[in-house]
Amino acid sequence: MAMIDKSFDDLLATWEGNYKKGLLTFWLLLVLHEQESYAFEMSRKVTDLSRGTVSADEKSIYRALNRFEGLGLVESSWRDSSIGPKRRYYRMSGMGLALLQAFIERNLLLFKDPGVDESVRAVMETEAVPE
Repeated sequence: MAMIDKSFDDLLATWEGNYKKGLLTFWLLLVLHEQESYAFEMSRKVTDLSRGTVSADEKSIYRALNRFEGLGLVESSWRDSSIGPKRRYYRMSGMGLALLQAFIERNLLLFKDPGVDESVRAVMETEAVPE
């Protein structure tokens, strides 16, 4: 039974890892929709907004933001900081907002559909019995 539990935990961790990597764009754009931010601040906000289920280090965030800026999804500017060197602040562009809205409509609002909601609820109401 311990081997099955380990395999189950490994499968779940792999699935969640892939899921979370794919959603980092969503969480970053969601943070930027709320307010302009710099990378260190975004890291904390992503963790807070996702209720601790997603975290990203500054390097990952910078890589994503550089990619987003190249695609025209975000814009950046340097600003003075009262406690150190200048910080690079990012803000969402119109294209970034359109992309976030389209993603939410196509992938998240789907869960509000009565048929999908009913299927999800049925899964959660079914007693899982490990074999």
